[in-house]
Amino acid sequence: MRDTPSPTVDRLADYERHFSPEGLLKRYARGRVRHFSGRQILTLTGGVVVGATNGLEIGLLAVGIALLGEVLDCLCLFWILKRLAAGRSCRWARAVSTLTAFLQACTISACVFLAWFGSESGVSPLFATAFLAGAAINAGLVMPFHKLAAVVRLAVYSLTAVGLYAIDFFGPETVLNTWLLDAVGTALLAYMVALFLQFVNWGFRDNRNTTLALTKQSLALVRHQKEAHQLSLVARNAHDSVIVSNGDGTIAWVNEAFTRITGYTLSEAQGHSPGELLNGAQTDPATIASIQSAIQNGQPFRGEVQNVTKSGANIWVETNLVPILDEAGNVEMSVAVERDVTEARNYARDLKAARDAAEDGARTKAEFLATMSHEIRTPMNGVVGMTDLLLETDLDKDQRVYADTIKSSAKALLTIINDVLDLSKLDAHQMALDPVEFDLRQCCEDTVRLMWPEAKSKGLALSFNPIPSIPSQIRGDDGRLRQVLLNLIGNAIKFTHEGEITVTLSTDRWENGYILTLVVADTGIGIAKENLDHVFDRFSQADAATTRHYGGTGLGLTISLELVRMMGGEIAVQSVLGKGSRFTVTLPVDHVEEDQPEWRENLLKLGSTNLCALKGMKILVAEDNKVNRLVIKKFLAALPVDLRFSHDGQQTVKMASEFKPDLIFMDMSMPVMGGLEATRVIRDSPMEQPIIIALTANTFGSDKTACRQAGMNDFMSKPLRRADLISRLLVHAPRREGCTKQ
Repeated sequence: MRDTPSPTVDRLADYERHFSPEGLLKRYARGRVRHFSGRQILTLTGGVVVGATNGLEIGLLAVGIALLGEVLDCLCLFWILKRLAAGRSCRWARAVSTLTAFLQACTISACVFLAWFGSESGVSPLFATAFLAGAAINAGLVMPFHKLAAVVRLAVYSLTAVGLYAIDFFGPETVLNTWLLDAVGTALLAYMVALFLQFVNWGFRDNRNTTLALTKQSLALVRHQKEAHQLSLVARNAHDSVIVSNGDGTIAWVNEAFTRITGYTLSEAQGHSPGELLNGAQTDPATIASIQSAIQNGQPFRGEVQNVTKSGANIWVETNLVPILDEAGNVEMSVAVERDVTEARNYARDLKAARDAAEDGARTKAEFLATMSHEIRTPMNGVVGMTDLLLETDLDKDQRVYADTIKSSAKALLTIINDVLDLSKLDAHQMALDPVEFDLRQCCEDTVRLMWPEAKSKGLALSFNPIPSIPSQIRGDDGRLRQVLLNLIGNAIKFTHEGEITVTLSTDRWENGYILTLVVADTGIGIAKENLDHVFDRFSQADAATTRHYGGTGLGLTISLELVRMMGGEIAVQSVLGKGSRFTVTLPVDHVEEDQPEWRENLLKLGSTNLCALKGMKILVAEDNKVNRLVIKKFLAALPVDLRFSHDGQQTVKMASEFKPDLIFMDMSMPVMGGLEATRVIRDSPMEQPIIIALTANTFGSDKTACRQAGMNDFMSKPLRRADLISRLLVHAPRREGCTKQ
């Protein structure tokens, strides 16, 4: 259903159409056509006078000329109205109507010339002047509607008057005094005509502006009334409570939702403040103070507050309060929209309790499973070991078959138990990474070599293809990487009957380390497209037939995925059923610098000249970790420095004031006071300022920026290397005569 336009909207649209350029032009044309007959009264009157004084022929000629101009102008305007209704250009119509206005004015001027130079009427120019003045008034009245046509007519009439008096001035029978009086009289008449037209046109503009202003005000009033009505409907029917309070804080109006939530009706609430009605013993005083402060300062408030209903029930409401200020900035009124969030809070509390209980249950289950797996694996190791011993004794053919069966079954069971143990550790978040520096190529090559016998027993080719540019040393958990690679190669061998398994290794430089890419591809049975999304699910293989035919728990890929994600990487799989599979592991690893000469050799290479710069240098190491303090002490033991240690930031500040060190190695994370705060305190104190070098395990740009902003001079990342530590000392050592700085 469409909205019916309001009368005010219609009036505004009518105004815009009425006073638009096209609207004004149409009004001009209609007015000229409509008042054609009225204008001819003046024409006929003038014709009769001219005919009576100068002869019938001259009178008829004057009327004919005037009527010709009028008819031509009106016919053209009538045609223009039709063309405008058909959608023709307003600019084109304005140009044509201006031309016809010029022609019509010329015909009036011709009639004035006939009267001016008539044998009888020419004796007194008053008649011709009065006729010309009437024509000028008629032309000026259309100025607001068609300015160009009015200007053209007035210009023609002005030139006519000037031309007539000029001709008369140079005539042989001109009496100067008479001519001067007539000219001045005509000028005064022209001035009066101009004043009259100015007043009429000013009245038109003023009326137009007043009409527009009144129309817009009426429209704005209607809109405000409509908005107020809509807001009133919204407030009355809202599910949330709406409270409108006066400037003194007392309630002026509440909606039905307020009554439904609190139990108080409008009449019961009026004259009371919301706090008087709703605050209870458990309402937080700090929240009450915040609400009062927001109202006093004219600031909005949003928060949750505990209230008491009329029946005494405790409820929680989320309130959005907005003070309304007057022109002086004082609180005129305030509007609060409140929502009952009691059930939501209870639901959130119950949900958290359920989540905590579920997490505790999962953790307990995982811990139980891990404990049981450990307990089962211990006797299983005995079974496997004793079976090996049994196989070393003299057994007949059947006994050896029985013993081999026990051994293979025990190993299969032990593999399952190990998988379950790893998975339970991952679930219980007890799996820990042990990053070390290791040879990546050697680690992967040894793992592949370990699987060669199994691949060879099935007649499969197993190859390892590392790219030549692999770094010799990286930092990561080599044990977990080896476990993932064993799982992927073992899977490939299990599901491949003929062909080959290829292992490809490559690395790409990335920030401060590398991205390791490990690809295990086979020519095995492959995986159907619809099952690719489930290969990493727990206890899941491609389908039930696969499980029956090949055995296994389906945990190998699950554990591999979890381990890779623990190390910050991902595993992707591509496969074509019947043609093989391709598993790709991408994993970030840390860069390890090439081995450097031993520290004692470094000291010898530095030379006594360089080391003398360190002689007597006071060094304070702020480090809370006992092992790290011991490492730095061993690193600097052979140097001629005065070395002291502090355990926290507060102690560091005190020792910096008393010990007056030349340089402080400042750990970023310490108890009592952190390294950044301790640095700021030292920089703000009047003590002699030392060099401060940050020690941190973080290497992010934001950490370095924070160190510089706190006033630190340098930045070193953990783990520290002895050569780097000594080199950094030499860089910041004070200059001494006879010594050189590195």
